[in-house]
Amino acid sequence: MDGTRRGEHRLRAKAARGTGRAVKFEELGLAAPLLRAVSAAGYESPTPIQVQAIPPALAGRDVLGIAQTGTGKTAAFALPILQRLEVLAKDDSAIRALILTPTRELAAQIGESFETYGKKLDLYHTVIFGGVKPNPQIRELREGIDILVATPGRLLDLIGQGEVDLTDLAIFVLDEADRMLDMGFIHDVKRIVKLLPKKKQTLFFSATMPPDIVDLANGLLHEPIRVEVTPVSSTAERIDQYLYFVDKNDKRRLLVDILKDPKIHHTLVFSRTKHGANRIVEYLDKAGIPSAAIHGNKSQNARERALEAFKSRDIRVLVATDIAARGIDIDGITHVLNFDLPNVPETYVHRIGRTGRAGASGIALSFCDDEEREYLRDIERLIGKHVDRVTDHPYPPSAPPPTPTELSPKKGASTPRPQGGGRPQGGGRPQGGGRPQGGGRPQGGGRPQGGGRPQGGGRPQGGGPQGERPQGERPAGERASADRPAADRASADRPSADRPTGDGTPKRRRRRGGRGRGPGPSAPRTS
Repeated sequence: MDGTRRGEHRLRAKAARGTGRAVKFEELGLAAPLLRAVSAAGYESPTPIQVQAIPPALAGRDVLGIAQTGTGKTAAFALPILQRLEVLAKDDSAIRALILTPTRELAAQIGESFETYGKKLDLYHTVIFGGVKPNPQIRELREGIDILVATPGRLLDLIGQGEVDLTDLAIFVLDEADRMLDMGFIHDVKRIVKLLPKKKQTLFFSATMPPDIVDLANGLLHEPIRVEVTPVSSTAERIDQYLYFVDKNDKRRLLVDILKDPKIHHTLVFSRTKHGANRIVEYLDKAGIPSAAIHGNKSQNARERALEAFKSRDIRVLVATDIAARGIDIDGITHVLNFDLPNVPETYVHRIGRTGRAGASGIALSFCDDEEREYLRDIERLIGKHVDRVTDHPYPPSAPPPTPTELSPKKGASTPRPQGGGRPQGGGRPQGGGRPQGGGRPQGGGRPQGGGRPQGGGRPQGGGPQGERPQGERPAGERASADRPAADRASADRPSADRPTGDGTPKRRRRRGGRGRGPGPSAPRTS
């Protein structure tokens, strides 16, 4: 796209904002494959940060985005990166985009976004973070990638080992910059910045701008376009909210217990992972509760059938991931149930807003296991109140419930997320009382096992499940190396046009004119 057309798209988007008219993705200058991917993911219109950031990012401008996670900023940088790299990428893959983020979970979620939007593009990405063995990540890097999503410590480790070459870098994204500061990674970030090429596009995102972050931004950005959005922070008063502290392995049993109540007749259940959604549906089916799942691994036809069955009341429970649920607009949802608490507090507000629409009342129920208690703290601080606790259910937690969340931290107090093994603190104010709309103890069935890793392409290399608790790495030199490695890539899945590198590892090559070639089931495209 030439500069004139980019300018036209920027002016059209600006004009639309000025009239208050809803802007469409087609007006932002995105290419057809990306528009199709966005539509398939269920997105109908861009968020404010996307409207403001995508056009200048497509034009190659530096962007300073003041926005929290949960505002749609991942797509605001992922879509322009994919479009620009389709033009910049050459026959041989090389790292041309680096996204630096503070925690392993955020890194995995960003990787999933690249998978979602880049399925039809001939680009490769991988995700690297600490706390797991590096060898699978190293093998993936040696095979050749275009986009690297990384946490600071592991990136520095692999740069030091000569496994990451940033010579050809064209786009650098620093995500959650203020959280980098809170978690003690700012010095690692500065070390990485010194290793980057001088000439590059920089997209810089931070929820707040403390002095150290302002200084960092000033040193990185060249005549940036500044965009700023205010995140959603309040829940509708007509939605009653209740919280269940429960052990992870008891969540499905508690879910069945609650759904035995016939008053809960049209329920949307949120799962953090695709595989987790499938396992919830399997367990509900065994308990005689009709349900269906929608997520990115389901075909469009399967998702449409599930939605239609839910709308027509053929099933009373729909289990969804956050990305798949973006396209859901169904009236009459009586209950929203957070099987997994979201790690992004704004996501909680979006989720429970699915009920209580059009002036109706609604009920939001949330399960909170031991590892999710820090998420609860963030949620309650965002919405400015404690979620009512339900204490009389049949599956009480093995660990005592936490003390009530301090809704207004003392001025100057730092509240970084825990790093490592300590139990996160946080919680809601005890409200005593009975269980809302609960049911009897579930009949039959063994004790279910929690968790499960997500299915499908674009799996982060070297990591745990996409939905695990976020753990920002320790600064370089202090990280543990043990954890389970990611699945190795089968050599049979490598493209036939591979050529060996100096160490004998095949290096991906693109087929000239072969855009859209699938890299194989274990070699994620920019997902």
